[in-house]
Amino acid sequence: MRSRSRQLLHPVVVSSALAATLVLRLTAADGTVVGKAEDVGLSTERLGRITEMMKRHIAAGEISGGVTLVARHGRIAHLEAHGAMDMESKKPMAKDAVFRIASMTKPVTGVAIMMMMEEGKLRITDPVSKYIPQFKDMKVAMPKTGARPTLPVGDAPQAAGQPVPAFYTVPAEREITIRDLLTHTSGLVSGQMSNSEVRRVGARKPTDTLADYIPRLGGTALEFQPGSRWAYSAQAGFDTLGRIVEITSGQPFDQFLKQRLFDPLGMKDVSFYATDALAPRMPTAYQVTPNGVQKNTNASTMQSKVYFMGSGGLITTAEDYSKFAQMLLNGGELNGRRILSPRTIDFMRAVHIPDTLPGRSAGEGYGLSVRVIEHAAAGAHRISDGSFGWSGAYGTHFWVDPKEEIVAVMMIQTPVRDMRPEFENAVMQSIVK
Repeated sequence: MRSRSRQLLHPVVVSSALAATLVLRLTAADGTVVGKAEDVGLSTERLGRITEMMKRHIAAGEISGGVTLVARHGRIAHLEAHGAMDMESKKPMAKDAVFRIASMTKPVTGVAIMMMMEEGKLRITDPVSKYIPQFKDMKVAMPKTGARPTLPVGDAPQAAGQPVPAFYTVPAEREITIRDLLTHTSGLVSGQMSNSEVRRVGARKPTDTLADYIPRLGGTALEFQPGSRWAYSAQAGFDTLGRIVEITSGQPFDQFLKQRLFDPLGMKDVSFYATDALAPRMPTAYQVTPNGVQKNTNASTMQSKVYFMGSGGLITTAEDYSKFAQMLLNGGELNGRRILSPRTIDFMRAVHIPDTLPGRSAGEGYGLSVRVIEHAAAGAHRISDGSFGWSGAYGTHFWVDPKEEIVAVMMIQTPVRDMRPEFENAVMQSIVK
């Protein structure tokens, strides 16, 4: 029946479908072709509200500029550069500017793990100790009641300036698994107590590789019993996943991503460090301080030529990252290159951790490396139920909306959290059919 129905298609319909496919492939391959918004059910006038939103934050001195991208039905309908690369020089922002995407690296690592799962080289229910023996028999930190706080000694960003309660340890009730790491439910370097353990076992050196450093994390105490709550593991969890990819694939993490993901997707401007070609295209990063917005002098600490942070090390353009996101929306394929099966993408974006687990926000579940909108109305979200994506510490943000077939990417270099829902609203209100 399926082949017969295909034979009965009208030639005009077939030609239209073929033309649409050709436009899609041209857009995704070149990335410079921007179609008419109305052709994909968006309003050009209403998309202009994205520009208005960006201008407001530039005028307020919160960001120097940025790049925004919206695609629907596989076609880029909006790709704009706003403001400047640097507040001092006022050099105009470029559409091909290269941004530090920080934790938007995590879904990339999640895809790499899914690839290894598909090949039968791991199961997400596997204990981490199966691949890294030092993670066997871990302990869990328990705060001492009434103990005077001690100063933090961990080197993770979220520990800075926060007092750490004195604690003792008890055995973990079970081993942490790959799934725990993917869903931030492992307790590995996920709070004040576990952060304070990092330096005790040996802080990461500039020359360390994943193979050098990650086994040492097995000697830290977990923040809580595995699976009992959700708490963000900013670096350790996904760096450990990167090491597991190295072990199961037999390749350094950067080489695996280049050969198996970036090159097939046509992502030409992506790296774990600023190459000679990419460095001139990187905007200045800023941070919000009590004295206002100032240059971030530590903005490149996540980049390295030897330590490939699965948690936050990548730099890339809005257009290149949109290819990765479009692959997710397409069910694991882009331009005839299949990365994952549609069933695996569905598995990745399913709600593995509901919003009812302690630590999650109302309406927001969590999948395998991505936030998933579980109940948009409950969380006052403008994007559709089932939308998934993540953000980065320097202000970057993306999501994929399977219901509306939307891919949206915002690249900025100041962490202004209010811009995330504002961008989401500006994109969603532009949908007119």
